[in-house]
Amino acid sequence: MFSGLVEGRAEVRAFRRQRSGAKLELEAPRLARGAAPWRPVRGESIAISGCCLTVRGRGRGGRTSYDLSRETLGETWLGQLAPGREVNVERAVRLADRLGGHLVSGHVEALGRVTRLENSGDGGRLVTVEVPAGFERWLLAKGSLTIDGVSLTIVAPRALRFRVALIPETLRKTTLGELRTGARVHLEADLIGKWVARLLAAAPWRASGASRAATHQLRRPRRARS
Repeated sequence: MFSGLVEGRAEVRAFRRQRSGAKLELEAPRLARGAAPWRPVRGESIAISGCCLTVRGRGRGGRTSYDLSRETLGETWLGQLAPGREVNVERAVRLADRLGGHLVSGHVEALGRVTRLENSGDGGRLVTVEVPAGFERWLLAKGSLTIDGVSLTIVAPRALRFRVALIPETLRKTTLGELRTGARVHLEADLIGKWVARLLAAAPWRASGASRAATHQLRRPRRARS
């Protein structure tokens, strides 16, 4: 489980295709002053730009390596990685940690597409993202989701598009500062919201009229307006 608060960016040292999967090796990330030392162990879960991967091995200077399955390559943009590119990294949260973002599983659910980038006028940036049909049911105004592993608040959702506001700290600390129009991004919806919808859908006879209506709305994708 993760929080969506990226600890730093790690540079890809090596990326090799191997049969239907791939091998990924990362340099140790640059962490903020005062952060816990980067000492992941074999078998530990790390969110790599929002995708939960298992540490396969650890090398000098905090380097880590990972195995990527065919499914991971098919459901994410990680297959486009190359030496020198950077990714967001976050270690799993502990029960005693502050949950500054929101609950994140590290399971990429969809690939969004950046359609517009605007300066916000205060050093930040407004990013418009288009989602695939069906994912828009999770786009709730002021709700939470992750983009490439970064916990963000949804602004102005409409049909298949929504916006997020990136503050200067997010632009500096994560790879979102390098986004370009047309870029693909990993999306994960709010974990609690998904479970609430699933439980209501599984027991509709126990729900009130209002709850049934809300459940129906979550289960029925909205039509995109041109």
